[in-house]
Amino acid sequence: MGGVVPFTATDYPGQIAAVVFVQGCPWRCGYCHNPHLQPRTRTSPLEWQSVLDLLKRRSGLLDAVVFSGGEPTTDPALAHAMRDVRALGFKVGLHTGGTHPHRLREVLPLVDWVGIDVKADFDNYASVTRVAGSGDRALASLEAVLASGVQYECRTTSHPDLLPENEILRLAQRLSAMNVKHYALQIFRTDGCDDDGLKAASMAGYPRDDLVTQIGALFPAFTLRRG
Repeated sequence: MGGVVPFTATDYPGQIAAVVFVQGCPWRCGYCHNPHLQPRTRTSPLEWQSVLDLLKRRSGLLDAVVFSGGEPTTDPALAHAMRDVRALGFKVGLHTGGTHPHRLREVLPLVDWVGIDVKADFDNYASVTRVAGSGDRALASLEAVLASGVQYECRTTSHPDLLPENEILRLAQRLSAMNVKHYALQIFRTDGCDDDGLKAASMAGYPRDDLVTQIGALFPAFTLRRG
C-alpha cells in the first residue's frame, strides 16, 4: 500500500470514506496528481494489516473505503483486500483508469461504486497515457463497468494541450452514445502534477461556457469540476 487518508467526504459520493492508495500504474499521464505512486516498489511503505487495524478503529465513523492509486487494479491482491474491507462492514469504492480490464471484471462484484477515468477518445489515448494500446484497455474497462450494473461516475480530466475543445465534445458525444449516464468533466489543476509544461499553460476561458452547456445536455447527470 502506498498510503491512506483516514477521512474524506469527496472520494465516494454521499459517503464518508477512507482512501487506500495502491502503488503502481503502467501509464504515465502528465497531469497525474500522484506521480510518486506510479512506480511499484518491492517493499510497501504501509503494511495491509496496519491499514486494517486503522479501519477497525474507524468502524462506526466511516461508511466506505475507496481503493485509489496509482492504479489499484495493478495489484493482484486487490480482491482479497476488498473482501477484508467488506468483512468489516464497509462499502467499497474504486478509482480506476481501466489499465487492467480482466482484473477489473474480477473485482466489480465486490465494488459498490466506481469512478472510472476516461482520458481521451479511445483512438487517441496514447497522447495522454504515453502508452501504445492503452485506449483498447480503457474501452474494455468502461464497457465492463457499464455492463456490471455497479453505480459509477465516468470522468475526464481536461487540459487544452491534451484535449482541445473539439476533442472534449467528440469524446462526450461518444460516451453519450455508449449510454453513459453519469459524467464529470474535471478541469486540470496543478496540485501534485510534476509536468512543468502542463502547469505553465494558460487555462483562461477553457473550456468555453457554451461548450460545457452543450456537453452537460448529453448526460442525465453531469458535473463540472474546476480547481
